[in-house]
Amino acid sequence: MGNIYFRQRNYPKAIKFYRMALDQVPNSHKEMRTKIMQNIGIVFVKMGQYNDAITSFEHIMQEAPTFKTGFNLMLCYFALGDREKMKRGFQKLLTVDLRIDDEDKYLPHGEDKNYNLILEVIKNDSLRQIERKKKYDAENCIKTAAKIISPAIEAQFSVGYDWCTEQVKSSQYLDLAHDLEIDKAIMFLKQKDFNQAIETLKSFEKKDTKVASTAATNLSFLYFLHGEESDLEQADKYAELAMSADRYNPAALVNKGNVLYARGDYEKAREFFKEALQNDSSCVEGLYNLGLTNKKISRLEDALDCFYKLHAILRNSPQVMYQIADLHDQLEDTAQATEWFMQLIGVAPTDTSVLARTGEIYDSEGDKSQAFQYYYDSYRYFPSNIPVIEWLGAYYIDSQFCEKAIHYFERAAIVQPAQVKWQLMIASCYRRSGNYQQALETYKKIHKRFPDNIECLRYLMRICTDLGLPEAQEYATKLKKAEKTKELREQRATSGTRRGSGRGRRGGDEEREGSGGGRRGKSKGRRPHLDDIGDEPYQVRQQEVDANYSDPLGPQMERPKTAAARKQDNDDLFDEDVGDDLLPE
Repeated sequence: MGNIYFRQRNYPKAIKFYRMALDQVPNSHKEMRTKIMQNIGIVFVKMGQYNDAITSFEHIMQEAPTFKTGFNLMLCYFALGDREKMKRGFQKLLTVDLRIDDEDKYLPHGEDKNYNLILEVIKNDSLRQIERKKKYDAENCIKTAAKIISPAIEAQFSVGYDWCTEQVKSSQYLDLAHDLEIDKAIMFLKQKDFNQAIETLKSFEKKDTKVASTAATNLSFLYFLHGEESDLEQADKYAELAMSADRYNPAALVNKGNVLYARGDYEKAREFFKEALQNDSSCVEGLYNLGLTNKKISRLEDALDCFYKLHAILRNSPQVMYQIADLHDQLEDTAQATEWFMQLIGVAPTDTSVLARTGEIYDSEGDKSQAFQYYYDSYRYFPSNIPVIEWLGAYYIDSQFCEKAIHYFERAAIVQPAQVKWQLMIASCYRRSGNYQQALETYKKIHKRFPDNIECLRYLMRICTDLGLPEAQEYATKLKKAEKTKELREQRATSGTRRGSGRGRRGGDEEREGSGGGRRGKSKGRRPHLDDIGDEPYQVRQQEVDANYSDPLGPQMERPKTAAARKQDNDDLFDEDVGDDLLPE
């Protein structure tokens, strides 16, 4: 009845029935009384009455101490913030006896064949499995308790951890001291204190084989994350140390493969990843990195096989699903690529690069409406992605809805304020939609900010001419100056290149003379100068304007990117989210 009320979270009645049961159990049944008192203590913890819970747990620790009770008692002391009692509780926890026979009985006897046969039977029987579980639970309680109380018993976490380690060294669980040191290094990592973590791990270089291999593996991982060439050398060094200490350590093999991958030696990296999988077929880091390596060396079918195996282990991993979809796309299996991208969207519905990539596939298939839906969803979640903005703007222009395209080009102008092309596209959309006055105002703003932009001057001259405004002559003169300045700059650059290549001035003059066109008289025999531009008004003839005018979005302006170019951009974007990064061990 007490258990039922506990499940219903009716804790006062649960305590009532537990106490009634405790009164009816005779003192000779210590184990039953201990279990009931354990339940009473847990109910008090649920109610937040830690002092009452401590009373129950302390009584159990005096009568029949267990690791579970000792750990719960530590948590109550921690909740109350009592440093001294936390220390005493940890020391009490280390005195609990596992009641497991000597481990030496599982060691083989050299010449005793009968004993060795018996050992083969009992070394993994059900009793042995129970002993392993009890030992694992005990070690887990001790290590977790040390992690919890270390920051609370001293002013600094490291000092508290050192105290716990010293207590463990002087107890019957001496073997756990090295594990606590490793945990201390990991805690430094969680606190972003990489230097302290490295120093802690380096202290294990001369320890016994297992601990040294674990420490060297973690050191290799840390140095690999730094990414610099000198750090890669250190990562390689410690990966070698880890492998020499334990050649069958899959984590060490993966780290060695990672270093080779970072250096571009993909074939050797592939061999180490395969060896890691031979030692541990469930090593997901090795399998993922083997897939990436195969993909890097264009063994796409092998890479696909790796990621399908990984998908069977990690059913809903976005990284794995993306790699499968991307490989199908590279293999030109559009149907499978689309299906996997759709599954990926179901797992990561707000990943903007996945949405854009799916829209790109539909766009390449000619399904503009579906492509628009995915591009628009990508834009909603991340309205600063320039390729997506550009595609949406071009879509509305192609659909003859220039007014709607303006919104996207305005967004692009906010993201890239130094790019004049977005401002020119906005003005072009106004012009195409018939709003010439707004287009004129926009071009004037562009000219004020980018006074040397030839495209802007050309359109200003055209609009002023069409509207019969007197400013047309002024903009025509500015256009002529800007064109000559640009030509002069290009000729200076060309002249400098010729001198650098050892070509004579005569050859350069002849070439300039031959390419000077209508300005041959000024360029012949000497280099053009800014004084040649002059201030005479530039007379505009209608046919000349028409010849220089191009539509729809202005000459020399970037059109929306091709599907292949957008694919490359989206690959790069997605690589930042999930992408092709190696998984360090």
